[in-house]
Amino acid sequence: MRLRTLKETRRDIRTPRRPAVTGDRPPRGAGMYVIATAGHVDHGKSTLVRALTGIEPDRWAEERRRGMTIDLGFAWTTLPSGRRLAFVDVPGHERFVTNMLAGLGPVPAVMFVLAADQGWQAQSQEHWEAIEALRVERGLLVVTRCDLMDPAPAVEEARERVAWPVVTVAGSTGEGLGELRAALDRMVAGLPVADARAPVRLWIDRAFTIRGAGTVVTGTLAAGRLRVGDVLVLDGERVRVKGLQVTGEAVESVRGAARVAVNLRGVELERVSRGKALLTPGGWVETSVADVRLEMGAGSGEPPREAVLHIGSASVPVRVRPFGPVHAAGGACAVRLVLARALPLRVGDRALLRCSGRPITGVVVLDVLPSPLRGRGAGTRRAAELAPFAASDRATARMPDAATVLGWRGMVRRSELVAMGLDPLDVQVAMGLDPRPLDVPGAGDWLVDAGRWKELGERLGAIVAEQPGIPVDAARTALGLPARELVEALVRACPPLRVSDGRIDGDRVPGAVAEAVGRLREELARAPYLAPEAARLPELGLTRQAVALAARAGLVLRLADGVVLLPGADVAAARVLARLPQPFTAGDARAALGTNRRVVIPLLEHLDRLRLTRRLDERLRVVTDLEEGPL
Repeated sequence: MRLRTLKETRRDIRTPRRPAVTGDRPPRGAGMYVIATAGHVDHGKSTLVRALTGIEPDRWAEERRRGMTIDLGFAWTTLPSGRRLAFVDVPGHERFVTNMLAGLGPVPAVMFVLAADQGWQAQSQEHWEAIEALRVERGLLVVTRCDLMDPAPAVEEARERVAWPVVTVAGSTGEGLGELRAALDRMVAGLPVADARAPVRLWIDRAFTIRGAGTVVTGTLAAGRLRVGDVLVLDGERVRVKGLQVTGEAVESVRGAARVAVNLRGVELERVSRGKALLTPGGWVETSVADVRLEMGAGSGEPPREAVLHIGSASVPVRVRPFGPVHAAGGACAVRLVLARALPLRVGDRALLRCSGRPITGVVVLDVLPSPLRGRGAGTRRAAELAPFAASDRATARMPDAATVLGWRGMVRRSELVAMGLDPLDVQVAMGLDPRPLDVPGAGDWLVDAGRWKELGERLGAIVAEQPGIPVDAARTALGLPARELVEALVRACPPLRVSDGRIDGDRVPGAVAEAVGRLREELARAPYLAPEAARLPELGLTRQAVALAARAGLVLRLADGVVLLPGADVAAARVLARLPQPFTAGDARAALGTNRRVVIPLLEHLDRLRLTRRLDERLRVVTDLEEGPL
C-alpha cells in the first residue's frame, strides 16, 4: 500500500461533499449516533454508505483502484428526523479482520450488509460471530443488489441467524434507500443516550499530521465530553486538546456519541497510532493483567494459551491462564489474561479473543487489578472467587460489584473503584447500611473490607501488647497498611488503644507486665523511695518495653531511665519534704526519704516540673503549699 499524499491527508478533515439528503443541516440540539457496517467482502457496504451519505468512504487510492475496502472508512449524513448519523465502514476481506474489529469495537449498533446474489458467506459468518460476541443487540439487516436477484432466499438464509429488521435495497440504482433511511432513523432512536458525564476513553483509529496544525487523531467518542483545552492522558503522559472537529466542522466541545477529530498540542505523530486511547485523567485503570470470563460457545474445548485481544480499536497479544474447566453447556470459563501492553479497561468491558483456527470468542472483564497468584493453590482459590461470575448461562451470569472487589482485595481506594467502573456506594448496600453517607471501615480515600478491618484491629492490639508505645509508622509497616491515616482510624476503632505523641498505647497491659509490677510493689513495700538498681529491673520482669507500657497505663512512676517508683510516690514525697525545715537541700531530702542520690535528684526535678517544689538557687528548694491529706 502506498503512502498517503498531503492532499489526501488534508481531505480527511475537510468538510466533505454535502450528503445525499437535502436540507441536511441538523437542527440545534440534534443528537449524533455512530454505527458500523459489517458483512462479507464485495457485498456492497461501501457502495451503500456512498449512496446514503454522498461521501466516499474508501480513503486510499489503492482501495478505489482495487474496488475493495482495505482500511476503515468514515462518512456521515443527516436522517429525515434531523438526527446525525456517522458510519464506520469496515473491510470485509478475511485478510483485514483486525481492521474490521477496530471499527466494530467502539460502536453500539451495526448495519449488516448481505448481497442478494451471493447470500451468507464466510466473512458474513465471521463478522456475525464478532457481533454476537460483543453483544451488539441493535442493528439492521440490509440485503443489497436486489436489482440483480430476488432477495427472498438471502433473507430467509440470514433469518436463521439474524433477528434484526430487514430492508432490501439496490445501492447502485437507489431503490429502497428511502426505506433504509427511515429504518436507520427508527433504529438509532432506540439507542441509549450516551452519558456526557462519563470519563472519556477515545480509542484512536487514525493518526496523521496537517501542516500548520500538527498531529490529529480520530475516533468514536462513545461517551463523555471533550472540550478544546482539555487535558487528557496518552500512554501515561498528559496531552492537551488544541482543536476539535465533528463531521468536518470545528467545534469548541463535543459529547458522545460522535465521530471526532482531535488536534493534539505538541504531540509527535510517532507517539500515536491505532489502538491507543485518549483518557480522562484518573478515570481509567491501565492494566496489563485482567481476569475475564470467556464465552466460547458449546464444544469449544479448552481455551488457547496464546491469542490476540481486541477491544475498541486495539489489538494486543495476550497469554491465557485458565482457572478451571470449561463449562460444557455454554463453553464459559474464567481465565487470566496477561497483555503484551497495558490497556485502559473496566469491569464489565466486552472484548474479543482471536486465535488462528478457532472461532472468535467473547470476553467479559471481571477484574482489572487482580492480585498476583502466589503460593500453592492460589489458582484454585481464585477460581472459586470467580466461579459466580463465570457461569455458563449468559442470562444468569453476574458481574462483580464494588463490594465483591473490596472483598477480593481487602482494601481499595474509592477513586480506584470508580476508575474500575464500579460504584463505591454498592459496598454500603451490601453491608445493609444507609448508602449515604458512605460509612465503610477505612480512612480518607481508603475502604477496608469489614472482615479485614476486624483482623487488623486484633493484630494491632497484639502488636501494642508486645511493643507498648510503638510509633504509628512502625505499626503501619507491621500491618502492611498503605497509609498512616488507616492506622489512626484503626486505633480509634479499637479502644482502649490511643495515639499519644505519635505512639500507640493502651490501658490494658499483658499479664506478664502486671505480674512484674506486683513484684516491684513487694520490693518497695519497706523502702518506697529506694528504687531497684537498673540491672535489677529485668530480673523483676520490667524490661524497657514493659516499663514503658506500665508507665503509660499508670502502674509505675518512671523518673528516668532505670529509676522506677510506684504511682503516687511523688505526691507522698512532697508531703514528707514539707515537714523539713524550709528551705532544704538535696541531701536533706535524701535522708528524709531514705533513698540515695541516684533516685533523689530525678525525683526532685520531677517535683519541680509538677510545681510541688520550687528551687531558690542551685542548692536550696522549698515545698509549695500542699493540701493536707493522708501520706
